[in-house]
Amino acid sequence: MDQREVSVLPLADASTPVALPARFGMQRFFGGDVWHSFKHSPTAMAAAFVAFVCVFCALFADIVAPHDTQNLATLELADARLPPAWEADGKRSYVLGTDDQGRDILSALMFGSRISLFVGIASVFFSVLIGVTLGLLSGFVGGKLDALIMRVCDVMLSFPALLIALLIDGVGRALFPNAHATLAFAVLIVAISLTGWVQYARTVRGSTMVERNKEYVQAARVIGVSPLRIMRRHVLPNVMGPVLVLATIQVATAIIIEATLSFLGVGVPPTSPSLRTLIRIGNDFLFSGEW
Repeated sequence: MDQREVSVLPLADASTPVALPARFGMQRFFGGDVWHSFKHSPTAMAAAFVAFVCVFCALFADIVAPHDTQNLATLELADARLPPAWEADGKRSYVLGTDDQGRDILSALMFGSRISLFVGIASVFFSVLIGVTLGLLSGFVGGKLDALIMRVCDVMLSFPALLIALLIDGVGRALFPNAHATLAFAVLIVAISLTGWVQYARTVRGSTMVERNKEYVQAARVIGVSPLRIMRRHVLPNVMGPVLVLATIQVATAIIIEATLSFLGVGVPPTSPSLRTLIRIGNDFLFSGEW
């Protein structure tokens, strides 16, 4: 190849480094094994559709819900304790029936799921933030810091997660007895977050201890890259795979803990629609002797 042939090669403009990686990443995803397996698995597609419907109804409950459970003026006490629509005394306007105050159960499920979903995602986000940070420091630095963080993890694992969340939430409510609903949600999120970071810390620590001895980390150290930059730019992307898998599972666990704490009376305020309210009403209804 002579000089003339080299000179006519196209040069990338300033926007090329920004546009190509995103498009290349999408092509790799849709051309990869994960997307191929998903498309050829009816069970996975059906599960994804159900999950999408649940999340969509929770996020857009104001639009999708047939009744507004927040508006007390729309409640009809005459329609209290109605059975589902397929029962003899049911009404078509209340597909899943009503509670003891005449509120539509289906609408309450949508509004309650939105609160539970928000609490679950927020608590998992903070758990990941705390756990990944401590796990990176523990696995990359090692020494006394590693021993200290792991001993804290051992102490946290020696108690049930629900008991720790109940203790933290109870202390928070004792310190702020007249707290606003927003502060009550914040205390609940903190209580769940401080019980779930241990799994992420241990997972990231193990992966980091493997990654820190590889050639690309040693090369970065040789050329003078700071340890913080190595952890953030090189080690962190390579240890996030197990964290993302664990986070998707922990969202469901966080929602269950939120509903349990609220059922025990230390979760979301009683006036807020949540899965806790529906569980309590259902528990009382089991012993009512009605349909």
